[in-house]
Amino acid sequence: QVQLVESGGGLVQPGGSLRLSCAASGSIFSLNAMRWYRQAPGKQRELVAGITSGGDTNYADSVRGRFTISRDNAKNTVYLQMNSLKPEDTAVYYCNQRGYWGKGPLVTVSA
Repeated sequence: QVQLVESGGGLVQPGGSLRLSCAASGSIFSLNAMRWYRQAPGKQRELVAGITSGGDTNYADSVRGRFTISRDNAKNTVYLQMNSLKPEDTAVYYCNQRGYWGKGPLVTVSA
């Protein structure tokens, strides 16, 4: 059973930064692509960023240039560095590996 445990959410002012972490267990982490999704109030869940087992990355247009996804296979952890945060980035952020999901930390961007 794959388990994904996220951390790092919270309240930040517009223009600020946060880093989310997702620690995975129960699978061969290095062989799996990892993704971050988010769901804002009243909206559908959307893909934010993904990273393949080989380290190739992809981003939603809305976050490209501001967010960076990375992984540390030695720690079985994937990260999402979020810079220049905007109020529209407010959402619950979910870590994903195949069909498994974390519980999702809330990120609130507000003055």
